[in-house]
Amino acid sequence: MATTARNVETNGSKKGKEAIALLRADHKQVNELFEEYEKTRSSARKKTLVQQICTELTIHAQIEEEIFYPAVKKALRDKELIPEATVEHATLKELIAQVEGIEPDGEMYDAKIKVLSEYVKHHVKEEQNEIFPKVKATTLDLVELGMQLTERKEELMAATTH
Repeated sequence: MATTARNVETNGSKKGKEAIALLRADHKQVNELFEEYEKTRSSARKKTLVQQICTELTIHAQIEEEIFYPAVKKALRDKELIPEATVEHATLKELIAQVEGIEPDGEMYDAKIKVLSEYVKHHVKEEQNEIFPKVKATTLDLVELGMQLTERKEELMAATTH
């Protein structure tokens, strides 16, 4: 019986995290940031949280589009799920552009963050319920894919902090 590499950690290194576990961790982190946004009343804190959310979402979308989606599209011979997810990413990027770097200025700003949050939740639900189970049934090396995603994410994060 073959062993599955669900969330394999090699010598405690995060480089051993398989692709789906890495993407799920990103989803969880962004969800927690949105929850924190909902609770805060401080404009300065809202602005900081929105910047974090925008950075996380932008990098997450980029690594999915560059690495994960092409591998999954090929492995599944998919002509529906991945194109739909890519279109959803484009809409997310439009919403991000409307709030990134903008001062929190009341109800319309909060409304945009709420819509962004709901849209992200919808997208995450589709990935986790439709795409991920199909990916797990393929012969894709999810640990190798996870290493590629981690490496690219680290590059992009480093570029945003400089």
